[in-house]
Amino acid sequence: MRTLISTAFISLDGVVEAPGGEPGYRNSGWTFKDVEFLPEAFEIKGREQQEATAMLLGRTSYEAFSPVWPGMPEFADYKGMPKYVVSTTLGEDDLVSDWGETTILRSLDDVAALKEGEGGPIIVHGSATLNRALSDAGLIDRYHLLVFPLLLGAGKRLFSDTDKDTQKLRLVEHQAYANGLQKNVFDVVR
Repeated sequence: MRTLISTAFISLDGVVEAPGGEPGYRNSGWTFKDVEFLPEAFEIKGREQQEATAMLLGRTSYEAFSPVWPGMPEFADYKGMPKYVVSTTLGEDDLVSDWGETTILRSLDDVAALKEGEGGPIIVHGSATLNRALSDAGLIDRYHLLVFPLLLGAGKRLFSDTDKDTQKLRLVEHQAYANGLQKNVFDVVR
């Protein structure tokens, strides 16, 4: 079975919306506007590209990343990697041609089938709505969280507010940095 890894920039109060400056959110760009940049705090982002064998995205994140990431040197390892987009509305004509093989998945059952197949880790970037659905369905195996020392209030959250049984996590890697960022890697305990 493949490992599904959710990776996120997250505020201390759980917000993941518009960390890189995406339009339409009051605090857009909070990861670079409000916290000093320390390269060592982002080491895990390079490691993720080396370890992942596929990328999973929701439609909104795909539409935000696909016009930009293919040409960015910092995301070069993702370019040729297979991508899967979970969407009920996206069509083949909506996919970009310069970002490697992309497959549209129509349901969480399709994601579960992908996990059951052969291959290495699958990384989920952005995709707040998809992340909540994946978590509620028990499909996420690991979280890579860079926690920013900010309280943003309103905004899309990584974790759902669904009333469900406790889900235990095991901390497998952590580090605090001089700028207040914390790296927390958790495995989901089954």
